[in-house]
Amino acid sequence: MSDQRPDFHAALKSLEETTLSMADKVEGMVAMAIRSLVNSDKTLVSQVIADDDVVDEIYMEIRSRWMNIMARQQPMGRDLRMMAAILEMNNTLERMGDQSVNIARIAGLTAGLPREETILAKLQEMGDLLKPMIRTAIDAFGRRDADECLLLPAMDVPVDVLNRSMWKHVVACGNDPQLLEWATRMILVSRALERVGDQAVDIGEQVAFLLTGDHQEFLRFHDYDAD
Repeated sequence: MSDQRPDFHAALKSLEETTLSMADKVEGMVAMAIRSLVNSDKTLVSQVIADDDVVDEIYMEIRSRWMNIMARQQPMGRDLRMMAAILEMNNTLERMGDQSVNIARIAGLTAGLPREETILAKLQEMGDLLKPMIRTAIDAFGRRDADECLLLPAMDVPVDVLNRSMWKHVVACGNDPQLLEWATRMILVSRALERVGDQAVDIGEQVAFLLTGDHQEFLRFHDYDAD
């Protein structure tokens, strides 16, 4: 059957492609922010902040185009769910970009302080775990893959475990005031990375809504931990 609304579906497809492009940009920002911290690289700090300006511009562009489509086309059914998923994903990606900036700014502020290698290794491990999570979330959306989005809660558990245990390593730095200052800031980095993991799961929930029409919250770490 021929498409009865070709202009609408072309606009919707273009909006999806812009959203996926934004996702790729944010994915790179998260990785770059972690590198800026581990390598004390102020050039990367500046690049993350500059990239966030680009992401914010895309965010506003998507919102403007989204509102135009809603006003002109009044989508229904699965098309309406797609519009809702794009709007939520746009918001989530913008927040992920903000978390990347938070990490990068902390990297810049702490560049001259002594560092503790165990804490850095734990943060790098969190980053290594987040990389496939973010890609899985993006691919699940792009491919409309329900099985892929359901992988995300379990992938998020080790990230949450590392975040929960970070305070122990920070307390161990208590005898050195300068090291403790650095380590205390690393709790904020750990928390930002934990939030990025949660946001990847949020995208997975939006994919599930897009495919099923049902709002559902995936099991999170506190749900596993409750037993």
